[in-house]
Amino acid sequence: MTRHKLGFWILTALVVGNMVGSGIFMLPRSLSEAASPAGVILAWLATGLGVLMLALVFGSLAVRKPELSGGPQIYAKELFREGSHGSRLAGFMSTWGYWVGNIAGFVAVITTFASYLSTFFPVLTSGKVWVDTGIFTLKAGNVLTFFVCSLLLWGTHAICMKGMNGAGRLNFIATATKVVGFALFIIIALFAFQKSNIGPFLAPRTNDSGETLSLLSQVNAAAVGTLWAFIGVESAMVFAARARRKQDIRRATIAGLLISIVLYVGISILTMGLLTQDQLMASQNPLVDGITAVIGPIGGKLLAALGLISLLGSTIGWVLLSAEVPFQAAKLGVFLPSFSKENGKGMPKTSLWISNAVGQVLLLSTISGSISAAFDFIIYIATLAYLVPYLIASLYHIKLIWTGETFTARKERVTEGMIAGLAALYSLWVIIAGTADLKTFLLGIVLIVSGILFYPLLFRKGKVRGTSN
Repeated sequence: MTRHKLGFWILTALVVGNMVGSGIFMLPRSLSEAASPAGVILAWLATGLGVLMLALVFGSLAVRKPELSGGPQIYAKELFREGSHGSRLAGFMSTWGYWVGNIAGFVAVITTFASYLSTFFPVLTSGKVWVDTGIFTLKAGNVLTFFVCSLLLWGTHAICMKGMNGAGRLNFIATATKVVGFALFIIIALFAFQKSNIGPFLAPRTNDSGETLSLLSQVNAAAVGTLWAFIGVESAMVFAARARRKQDIRRATIAGLLISIVLYVGISILTMGLLTQDQLMASQNPLVDGITAVIGPIGGKLLAALGLISLLGSTIGWVLLSAEVPFQAAKLGVFLPSFSKENGKGMPKTSLWISNAVGQVLLLSTISGSISAAFDFIIYIATLAYLVPYLIASLYHIKLIWTGETFTARKERVTEGMIAGLAALYSLWVIIAGTADLKTFLLGIVLIVSGILFYPLLFRKGKVRGTSN
């Protein structure tokens, strides 16, 4: 039955496809607002190192604990005594937060798709007012954007319901296309790079109160955004139960991370040399605007077309990921039992329907405000929702190292202990950095904690699979 399993290249494409999605298109603008060029570069260095440590942790756990599939959040239940209420509650709450983050993730991808579609259909940015109540203003462009986003969401839903292999192949084609396209962008940008556009390397930035931020504060502010670029590095791990070979999970994670680092860092830094800082901060489509400034409108349209292909693939990958997480958790007895239902193609039908329905609600954020504002709001909430599972995976790895479970050589325990420790410290650092925007941080926490309202449903019919009462 190996023909029904996911191989190395499909798993790598899922990693790259989910990582190199909306972030690569919108982050150049978000980062330019958060930090000076020096702060952005330092944030990339810190994030790249931290995520590499996380990737090594994920790969190690996937090999050492192959029975625990479905994402990094699943290890929460292993931090407590097996079968205890603490184990079930931890597993449920971490899965809930991670699931919320996944849904916010594909919503961000879909809203970015609409942004790039506006290159061909400017009506999507129309400022014509349809309704103005004094409190709420409804514009034509926002309504049309909402319908486009909804169409993409449910079209992807239909593709995913037909089976994992077909959806995986489509994602692979889209990912291969965008890797080639972005490599060409980097080459062109290298020749067109204008050092004068970067402006002062240590340019000041201010917060909402008008206070000037230090370089360290700028790095902290950019760190949440740069982490968003790497969200999805655990994609191969989430699909561990569907992998052809367990070794492929680790290989695909590392390969996907390295490819994504080259693309993200190259494009993020080089885009700063194509547009001035003011132009970059005002741009709704920074990559398109950057390449247009170099080779004209045709280049912008070609890149926008590449962006659409890329984002279509990313949408498929993210929707699959969002459904797989609660599906696998439900099979392990730490999420709502109804999420474990499959259709004839082996796809998590209930999980797909519910995840996409929640995503549809979040898409209402496009009804008011700009796409870029919606993107910023969503990525902060999603990133914070991801950090807790990342920290949990690191702590569980430390637990295995401490007890010696699955380890035979002392040297190996020391090496992996250092890696897990750095991964945990990195996760804590970004969580602390995220508290700088207290309002958004608290909203993210509320969304995660809200899962407690649904926890009693786990005990419906008086039993939980895989645990004792």
